[in-house]
Amino acid sequence: MAGEWKKTTLGGVSSDVAYGYTESASDERVGPHFLRITDIQNGVVNWSTVPYCPISESDHAKYRLKGGDIVVARTGNSTGENYLFRGTEDAVFASYLIRFRVNECAADPAFVWFNLRTKRWLNFINSSKTGSAQAGANAKVLGLFPLRIPPLTEQKAIAAVLGALDDKIELNRRMNATLEAMARALFQSWFVDFDPVRAKLDGCEPAGLDSATAAIFPATFQDSPFGHIPSGWTAAPLYDTAQWVNGAAFKSEDFCAAGEGLPVIKIAELKGGIGAQTKWCLRQAGPNQIIDTGDLLYSWSGSPDTSLEAFLWSGGRGLLNQHIFKVIAPTASQKRFVYYLLQYLRPILVEIARNKQTTGLGHVTIADMKRLLVCVPSKEALSAFDRSVAAIFDRAFANTLESRTLVTLRDTLLPKLLSGELSVAGIEAPAS
Repeated sequence: MAGEWKKTTLGGVSSDVAYGYTESASDERVGPHFLRITDIQNGVVNWSTVPYCPISESDHAKYRLKGGDIVVARTGNSTGENYLFRGTEDAVFASYLIRFRVNECAADPAFVWFNLRTKRWLNFINSSKTGSAQAGANAKVLGLFPLRIPPLTEQKAIAAVLGALDDKIELNRRMNATLEAMARALFQSWFVDFDPVRAKLDGCEPAGLDSATAAIFPATFQDSPFGHIPSGWTAAPLYDTAQWVNGAAFKSEDFCAAGEGLPVIKIAELKGGIGAQTKWCLRQAGPNQIIDTGDLLYSWSGSPDTSLEAFLWSGGRGLLNQHIFKVIAPTASQKRFVYYLLQYLRPILVEIARNKQTTGLGHVTIADMKRLLVCVPSKEALSAFDRSVAAIFDRAFANTLESRTLVTLRDTLLPKLLSGELSVAGIEAPAS
């Protein structure tokens, strides 16, 4: 079967290649979505965060993305990052992206795109970058990427198997976004807006609460350093809600061959998992600087808008790098509360880091966390909240673990299917 495969290139199967639009995004919801390099993360785009761009009708037609278009980042550390546009959004693409429009009579766009998610592609990109400070590659160079393609029907079958795995991963991501939104809404209602307390203060029954849960909330407010809070609750520094253990500092001589010792978990691993870029280390570390699946982590340094975030680690045992806190709570319910508290506080913490930003980086210090006051509910209210969100929290994390397994399966099948080493016949796509 492998003998039926033909040699070609990315440029050879593309009917149109173009650079993106040179204008800037708008702060308003005007025009189509404006896809940029920063919007593409590991082949995925969260369209809810992609900005818009006012654009003329003629330019809209010129730069508009169509279903099956492949966009590739051409500059900086993101060179080679790519995305297959599904055609579900009205979108144009920015100047640091190159669009490859595949000739669908010759090749399946999804099959071609999966070739751009292999180590072979990464090696090609690394060997093609220029030596400048803002290293990159142009359309001609990227178009030279070699491809081996089977007959079109087999291309589509391979893409269907790999695509089904991606679809299930994306379904889990969307499900988690819904679950997280539900939990955050309840946190906001109870512990920020104090809706049950305000309802009782107005002589009303709190909406959506049974009588036992409603009875937990007081009917009055009290003054505190935080401001008006429910009577009997307390104001405390964020720092006092858990134990915050910083990761260890590593030097180049600490690292060993991949697979030996433990992986060193940095921001890249928090966002993209353990991969080719991950460093490994045999060095001893403190027990609280070793992390495992289920640990709550908080990245406190980096680019404020993209790095400062709470994470539930799902990648197994590892060594925690500096600039990330391991957040240790005394109970599971307190851990869940702190997780959603950090989600709520994210804009505030990002702003703190941005105000101290230098060379693109900002940070939140222990001193900042000791100054930042939060409202701590009564034990009864905390327990009631946990009864409501524990199942949501656990379901979302189970989805995350399932997606990690699916990613491993996809990445194992990917090179074997794309090389013809493994036939797609007999492989069942996962149920969505």
